[in-house]
Amino acid sequence: MTKLPSTMTAIAISEPGGPDVLKEEMRPVPQAGSGEILIKVEAAGVNRPDVLQRKGAYPPPKGASDLPGLEVSGTVVALGEGASQHKLGSQVTALCPGGGYAEYCTVPEQHALPVPAGLSMVEAAALPETFFTVWSNVFDRLGLVAGERFLVHGGTSGIGTTAIQLAKAFGAEIFTTVGSDDKAEAARALGADHVINYRTADFVDVVRSKTDGQGVHAILDMVGGDYVMKNWKAAAVEGRICQIATLNGVSSETNFSLLMVKRLSHTGSTLRPRDNAFKASIANALREKVWPLIEQGKIKPVMDCTFLLRQASEAHKRMETSEHIGKIMLTVD
Repeated sequence: MTKLPSTMTAIAISEPGGPDVLKEEMRPVPQAGSGEILIKVEAAGVNRPDVLQRKGAYPPPKGASDLPGLEVSGTVVALGEGASQHKLGSQVTALCPGGGYAEYCTVPEQHALPVPAGLSMVEAAALPETFFTVWSNVFDRLGLVAGERFLVHGGTSGIGTTAIQLAKAFGAEIFTTVGSDDKAEAARALGADHVINYRTADFVDVVRSKTDGQGVHAILDMVGGDYVMKNWKAAAVEGRICQIATLNGVSSETNFSLLMVKRLSHTGSTLRPRDNAFKASIANALREKVWPLIEQGKIKPVMDCTFLLRQASEAHKRMETSEHIGKIMLTVD
């Protein structure tokens, strides 16, 4: 292998604030610790948690890099003590605790997966954050099974496009909400059975109409706010709801009698603070159950646009418009 440089270009958060606080810096190349690999980054995904971290609202977990970036693809260029799952020179995509907006990034070796055959490196970098999140919450936490009705909000976000494809592949009937006709068309193309433009229709009314008043069995929500009560109304008896973000803030009104009468289960989770073993278990499930579907062309990450690493602030501006359909990516030139 080529000798590694001592420094690298990275995108740091100079202070909490808007997209322009993302600044290019020179940093030491990180060293792979025990059980870790060092990846020469080719592409990195941009995600909502990066935006929250930039604003000062989502600090990295203890011991993680202060640099944003939760997913990368690239080449393994160094192995930490005891790391043996990936060979030097292997091309991988990986879930990161942080540090992805850089030319080099260390990750626990168990959180890296081989780049699926048929995908570009940019497409591969679009997989980890959303696929780990959706698998963990929709299939493990909510227990979605074939034949159930499933509602995911934000159907053309990175999470939404992933949830639609995975839930469809495993036999669910898909409901989703979007904010425009273009997004509705994109969601249908991915396999959504019922697409609701929340600007022109109430998703509770549509769900009730399409299910003969029975509701949906499982809901994945990142909106929060007034959607909490609306989700309870749209859910079937014994329905399950999982909260993974609160983009519209916390709910000011909740009628727990509805939760009790319908015997609902409303849970929630965040992925980044979970321990390495938990994330490794998700990686193993994805390798076994989802990677074959990707390599068969049945599931594919939906790409919105790509920026150079030094244009990270422009990528964040794009995300904050909420006009994107699919993933926003950074590439290292």
